This record gives sequence, C-alpha cells and structure tokens, in this order.
Amino acid sequence: MMNSGFDRRDFLKMLGWGGVAVALNGCGNTSVDDGKETVVSYVETNDYMIPSISTYFNSTCAQCDAGCNITGRIREGRVLKLDGNPDSAINRGKTCGLGQAGVQHHYNPDRVREPLLRKGGQGEAITWEKAYALIAEKLNGVSGEEIAFLTGGVSGHLKVLLGNYLDSFGCKNHFVYEAIAPAVLRAANKKSYGVEMPRFNINKAKVVLSFGADFLGAWVSPVHFSQQYAQFRKGVDGQRGVLIQVESKMTLTGANADRWVVVRPGTEGILALGIINALGIATGDIAAAVKGYDKARVSKETGVPPGQIDKIAALLKLRSPSLVLAGSAAEGYAHGSQNAAAINLLNQVLGNVGKTVEAAAVVPFPQMAPATGNTAALKTLNDGLNAGKYKVLFSYAANPVFTAPGAMKFKDSMAKAGFRVAFAHYLDETAMQADLVLPLDSALEDWGTQVPEYMAEGAQINIQQPLMEKLHANTRGMGDILLALIKLRHTEEYKKFDDYYAYLRTAVLQNKGALGGGVADDDTFWNETLSKGIIKPAGSSHVLSGNATAAGLSLPASAAIDAQYPLQLIPSVSASLRDGRHTNQPWLQESPDPLTTIVWDSWVEIHPKKAAELRIEEGDIVEVTGKNGSIKAQAYLFPGIHPDAISIPLGRGHEALGRYAKGYGVNPFQILDAVFDKETGELALHETRVKVSKTGQRFIVVKDEGVAGGMQMGRKIAVRVSSDKVRLSEEV
Repeated sequence: MMNSGFDRRDFLKMLGWGGVAVALNGCGNTSVDDGKETVVSYVETNDYMIPSISTYFNSTCAQCDAGCNITGRIREGRVLKLDGNPDSAINRGKTCGLGQAGVQHHYNPDRVREPLLRKGGQGEAITWEKAYALIAEKLNGVSGEEIAFLTGGVSGHLKVLLGNYLDSFGCKNHFVYEAIAPAVLRAANKKSYGVEMPRFNINKAKVVLSFGADFLGAWVSPVHFSQQYAQFRKGVDGQRGVLIQVESKMTLTGANADRWVVVRPGTEGILALGIINALGIATGDIAAAVKGYDKARVSKETGVPPGQIDKIAALLKLRSPSLVLAGSAAEGYAHGSQNAAAINLLNQVLGNVGKTVEAAAVVPFPQMAPATGNTAALKTLNDGLNAGKYKVLFSYAANPVFTAPGAMKFKDSMAKAGFRVAFAHYLDETAMQADLVLPLDSALEDWGTQVPEYMAEGAQINIQQPLMEKLHANTRGMGDILLALIKLRHTEEYKKFDDYYAYLRTAVLQNKGALGGGVADDDTFWNETLSKGIIKPAGSSHVLSGNATAAGLSLPASAAIDAQYPLQLIPSVSASLRDGRHTNQPWLQESPDPLTTIVWDSWVEIHPKKAAELRIEEGDIVEVTGKNGSIKAQAYLFPGIHPDAISIPLGRGHEALGRYAKGYGVNPFQILDAVFDKETGELALHETRVKVSKTGQRFIVVKDEGVAGGMQMGRKIAVRVSSDKVRLSEEV
C-alpha cells in the first residue's frame, strides 16, 4: 500500500499522466492497482528464432527529433536493417539516410562502455554503484538553485522522470538546448497562428513559396514532407504543384524547385512584404504596412528583379490554395523574427490559414509533451556558469562544447562548475570536459516513449523498445539511470519499479483507457502496443488564430557591405550530419553531398564570379576569417549562392567523438559571432561576416562527380553552366 502522503493522483502524476487527461481513463480497466503489483523486466526466450530467418520489431528512430517510426530486421539476434513502419502517419514506411545509419550508431566501436571518472586527466573505469554514490555525495548539501541540467529535446516518460528528479531538489534549472532548432519559427508561428508548430499541408497546395525551408533536406520532418511533396507534384484539381524557393544559398529543396530565386542575405522579409504589396489584396493595417514596399524599393534591397516579383505574385493569385514557409535562411539574423512574421503574413493575406496551414493534434498529457530547445537556453546557462552559480552540472543529448558559437567560450564556462556529469554514448567534446561520464545504451537496445513535436495527423505517442540484447554489459538506458538516481531520494515511491521497463509498463497500463486499450486485458494490450510501436490516444487539436495583423512589424534595410569583412557566412545544414552529433557514422561521412557530391571533408562554397574576383580556383585552400577566429578549407565554386555570401556545411571539424569524426573537416560553429535574434534571443546563425583569402595550398576536391569539369574515367558526367544561362528563376 502507498503511504498516507502519496495518493492515486500523485501516483498518476509520477507516471506522466498528471493534468486533466487523467480523467479520460475512467480510473479503471487495469489489473495494476495503484502500484500494488510488482512488475518485473520484460524477458522472453527467443525460441521463435530460426537461423537465417529474419524477425521484425517496431520501434522509434532516435537519429533526429522528427519521431519517425521504424521496423527493425533482426536475424540470429542481431539488428541488420532499419526501415520505416508503414503504419506511421509521420513516415509511412519510409526512412532517410540518417535513419538508416542508426545501426552504425549501435555497432560503433567507439561507444563508451563503462562509467569513467576523471583522474588526473584520464578516465578511470568505476562501477555503477560507485558512480551513483559519487553523484549523491556531490549533491549532498547542494540546493536546487545550484544544480543545472542541460539536455537536448526530450519528451515522453523520460521527460517525466527527469522532471520528477529535478523536483526532488526543488531545481528549476532544466536547460533544453538544440544547436539548429527552429526556435524563431516557433515563436513567429505562435504570434501568427496561435501555435508553435501547426500542420503544413504541402500536398494540398497548388503553389509552395518557401523562404529557405529545406523541407526535402533537414527541416522539421523531412521524410514526412518528402512524401507530401511527391503528392504535391502529382497536383491538386489537375494542376501540378509549383515550388518557388527563395534563399541566398541553394538547398536540396531549392535544387528541386521550379523557380529558384536568389536573394540578398537577410532581406527575405522585405521580399515577402513586397509580394504582399504586388498582390494588391491586403486591407487595413497590412495594406498600410506594405504601402512603402513597392517593386523598385524591394528590388533594390533584395536584388530580385521587379518582373520576378510580379510573376510570383501573379502565380499566387492564379493558383489557390498556396502555402508559404519560413525556414532557417530567413530566421538566422538579428531581425529573424521580423522576417518570419512578414513571411507568415503572406499565408494570412492569401487565405491559406485553415487550408494548407491547419491546427495540429495535441497529446493530452502535458507532462509528456516535448520540451523543445534553443540556443537562448544555452546562453542563459553559460551566463550562470560564468557567474559561479552552479556547483553541479549534468549534460545529456547535447554537445555545446562543439556546437556553441566560439564567442561564447562555453568550454571555459563549463570548467567553472564544481562537478560535471555527462550521460553519453561517446566521448564527444562535452563529455571530454566532464568529471564523470556515464555510458548509455543505444536506441536499439533501450526502452522509452516519445512524443513528436510535429504531429502529421492525429495525436500519437511513439514506443521505443530494444531490438536486440545489449552489446556492452555496463551501459545503461537513460531512463534506468534516472530511475536509480530518483530512488536515492524517493525510495518508497519508486521501489516497486525494478527498472525503467517496469515503470513504462505500469504507466501505460495505469492509463489504458485513455490510450485506446478498451476492455482488453493488460497483457494483450501491452503486447499489442509493443507490436504496433505507436499509441494513438484520444487527443484534441490546437485552435488556430487567423487574425492577420502587421502590428509591430519593422524590417531593417539591407546592411551595407563591411569593407573588412565583406562576405556573409551561411553555415549550411545537411540532411545527414545536421549539428554533427552523428558525424562518427561512416555511412553519413561517405554519403555525397547532394549538390556538390563532396565526401569526408568540409568545403567553402563561393560564387564563380566572386571566386574570379579573388582569383580563387576549385581546390584552393582558403582561410575564412571573422572577428572570432578563422578556419581553413577547400574552395568549391558553386553558382547556387549569392555573390556576397559564402557557405560552409556544419557537422564536421570534431576534436573528439571517435575515429570516424575526429580530424575530418572544419567546424564553422567556432568562428560564429554571438549575435542573437532581438525578439527570441536565439543565436543568429547567418549574422557572421567574414573575409576569404588564399593560403597558397591546393588539393583536388574529393567528390563523386570527379575532378573539376565533371570528368570521370575520361567522360563528362555532370555538365554545368552558369546560373545566368540556366535562368532558374524563369523556368515556370
């Protein structure tokens, strides 16, 4: 029986079912009576295994935050292949290259295999019992205000347990950090539509106007949007969809566009207001706000010809409904929020809200909802560390020593915490600075639940389950670690759970009615849940606001060229490497960049005209210098970039993370200026100004298309002409 101070409602909250949603389960339909029954670990003898015959289990991909559902193919007890779960509304049986590489994360030889304690600059292997005791010792007498817990995005029951653990200290310092999060987009959407992440229906649009949203590459939920894009291309009402991509550096989505419009960096919002003006259908304060954005002014500011603005406006008026998207190309400036607000205003004016921009479903359990991250949280943590505020720092699923802008000097700040604990799969740059490193199970050998931020259709909770036995005896799941730590503080309440599996099973069965269990017995419902890999609770939807307003909208004029640092640095995000957390997976390193075909290295994309001006040729090693340092990489002449900008891909340049990541390429995060969006405090990724100079060294660029000129085995395999001759902006 539970103690007198711990009632049923407390128990449900402990399991993640706190809030109004608890009423949905009818307080019944389960044999697990208020935790009275002890639930033990899930163990099943593999009698069903037949040599050479594969078996299949459903789980959830953990390679990014999109929440794709996967089916693992297992033979002789080993995971061989990951494919998409066809029952998933998010990815419908498909996976991306990043998801496929999850098996390489699992089998990677550089995984941390036992707890490591720093001793004189080296890591000494210790037992888990000693590790837990050491954490308890370091936390003894420490107030909640002196503890900081840094994580990447978390959701589901892991978020619940973490919240319960921090609550046991009275700690409110949970910093959620994502290096390339769409934080500005979330804030702009909240203002424009009343929700941070509505549902975008590319498949229902006749025209998609995207301002740098690389939805075919690395934006929000690329597998889902890629499938919508295929439907979009087939057409609506007999009209094939037309894609217009506006950006300063061509993305994968831009390469697939019917009309690629190159724009001066940072002027995307000005172009959006110019298009509203050209449409001539705005009224009230919106019409007044865009009155001054005539074609002549907008063309001068953005570099987009007036005739092209007219063509875009005419196409949007002719084909309805349309969809307008704001991506990182527009958000990465000090006025990024203003850019995004201006772009979202187009959806309001065109009447797309409620048609191609719809309300998204909501999982009815607030405790489990995603805790999304941003760089503003990291800045707050960094300031606190510099002020000597934190005696104990935990880090999980984030690598800020690698991804924080160099100007932030996070590595030095981290050293000011009294005791540092890293929960890690690998010794990455952040784990290398920790006093204690606790090794984690891979996603293919661990239990969990996840709530996707972007709901493709109805509400869903994803199940993550082990696809095989653990490779290494001394790794642990993050859920098991948190459960062990919280038991040190609340022994009676949590002693009924032998492990995290028992906690999850109890949690699911306690709220079986709300999770669609009906009258099924517990074992049947649990086994069906694991078989499906997805729970679809009865949820609700956000309510969209469609009140179009231009209040507070103020966009700066395009900045003058800085004589010392004349070029805008655009750190590009690839579909494979993202922020660099998976760079140690060789499949991803050797996957050719879709636009340059370069592998296993970094490069500097520079427009051919600018390269000619600077006497730079492909393969020249150039030095890119900003106010916070410099990096050197090979030059790649690329017509799909604005002449006043250069681009370097993110993800490479590691100083740790294992043999497949360390020493390959350069890290653009190191030279970024600490400039932040004025409204959200988010890092302005595109606000760093640089100069480029030749070093005198030169290499042959390693790429699939061969050496310069597109020659391979004496044959031309990729013919390239200048963007002026191709006239991408006039193809439709």
